[in-house]
Amino acid sequence: MADLAGKTVLCADDDLEILRLVSRHVKSLGATVLEAGDGEEALRVARREKPDLVILDVMMPGMSGWEVCRAIREDDALGGTGVLMLTGIGERLNELTSPLYGADDFLDKPFDLEDLEEKIASVLEKRAED
Repeated sequence: MADLAGKTVLCADDDLEILRLVSRHVKSLGATVLEAGDGEEALRVARREKPDLVILDVMMPGMSGWEVCRAIREDDALGGTGVLMLTGIGERLNELTSPLYGADDFLDKPFDLEDLEEKIASVLEKRAED
């Protein structure tokens, strides 16, 4: 089980059920959890709070997760923030597209909470080395 004590994680998803599931699980790992229900809100919260990690749904109304990811990567103040994309658009498309926008990793919906934990740990480890 990943230990996220002292970490701040922003979870952004327009599906409230998934948002609650991910937020609750990340909180159970010891992280401080911030939530956003759309892309614009996610970017505002990320810029204000400077989280260690952002878990982003790709398909959100208004600004997509990919657009949020690109904006995070273009913001020097968020250089240390890891980005994990969550999506149901299909693994192959996710695998090809997420790196183009600067995402550290991706996870396809539906997902297992153990896989989510592994991806979170991997992204945080990668960002700590950069």
